[in-house]
Amino acid sequence: MTNKETTERAERAKRKKAALGEDIAIGEYIAGKEHQSLNSLAEFPAEYQQDLLDAGIEPTERDRSGSFLQRDCSVVFSTVKYPGLELMSTTDALKEHDWLKEYLWKVVPVDQDKYTAEVELEQTQGYFIRSEAGKKVTMPVQSCLFISSDKIGQKVHNIIIAEEDSELHIISGCSVSHAVNSALHLGVSEFYVKKGAKITFTMIHNWSRGMEVRPRSAVMIEDEGAFVSNYILMTPVKSLQMYPTAYCVGRNARATFQTIIYAHGDTVIDSGSRAVLRGEGSRSEIISRVIATDNAQVIARGDLIGEAANTKGHIECRGLMLSDTAELDSIPELKATRKDLDLSHEAAIGKVAEEEIQYLMARGLSEEEATSVIIRGFLNVDITGLPDALARETKKMFDMSLEKVM
Repeated sequence: MTNKETTERAERAKRKKAALGEDIAIGEYIAGKEHQSLNSLAEFPAEYQQDLLDAGIEPTERDRSGSFLQRDCSVVFSTVKYPGLELMSTTDALKEHDWLKEYLWKVVPVDQDKYTAEVELEQTQGYFIRSEAGKKVTMPVQSCLFISSDKIGQKVHNIIIAEEDSELHIISGCSVSHAVNSALHLGVSEFYVKKGAKITFTMIHNWSRGMEVRPRSAVMIEDEGAFVSNYILMTPVKSLQMYPTAYCVGRNARATFQTIIYAHGDTVIDSGSRAVLRGEGSRSEIISRVIATDNAQVIARGDLIGEAANTKGHIECRGLMLSDTAELDSIPELKATRKDLDLSHEAAIGKVAEEEIQYLMARGLSEEEATSVIIRGFLNVDITGLPDALARETKKMFDMSLEKVM
């Protein structure tokens, strides 16, 4: 597909509402002013440093193989400290690598809805991450998409490629200044896991009550490739809709999605994960933990589609209600197109058990402390598929996120 054809498809989809989630008015948001480049993350304004930490971004860059920071619509910092790793803005990468055009809009359709169309027509940067063939980049790369100005429309296109037999670990944080009352984030992310490669992608959304968020993500996994996604949201958001999809096209390809959401305030979320098992022997597991309280409204989806022999997939969705004014829907879906496969799901929504609270209170905890312990245990999903150091880092980020709401 030529650039002209891509643009024409986007133009035709400019008013196409998304299949899921609330419709939002994109035209209310602007690109904003340019921001100056930084020599290090430590130069980022002091008032925003905690916002970076809350999104899992380490300003000192300690134990990181590379760092990327976009402020509003400007890339202000990008550096690589590991051989075999490429990290830069998508705009710069497309200028440097002519072949990269072949990866644009291959797993996320440009005309999926008006949000993907807007990213094509009005793109404001985004990041490109690539591990070279055979390179094991075990120290995580960190990338942050930060919003510091009111009424900003951040519209990014990210491309992540793990070449054959390589390994790539990413900590990606999306964050916003506490002073921002209203902003928009549109993020298209396309992942490519080549033969025998592995990507782990840990995403922390550190948003605020005025944010409208519409990520559009998909991954293509080849023979013996593996993709692990860990998603954490603990802060309120005005509205969020996302449904990342993994296409396991290779033999024995594997995809794992683990989602942790604590929805409070007036948050409205339509979230889910989907895996399409097209390669023989491919596997997928979709796990989610959702807590809804206050007036939050959450839809938690999971979708497994089996299309090849000896495939296996499982959905596990558990929800916890802490308020009579919140609403939580769990929607697992399974679809099989042949007989020699195994798909399953389990879903449950409940409340904090009174007997558990009484048990902990009998051992000296207050009612509030007992509830906190139960909630922490409910959300504590074992992070699988990570090196020990990265698993510890992810656990630390989870604990930091949970401390903000407990």
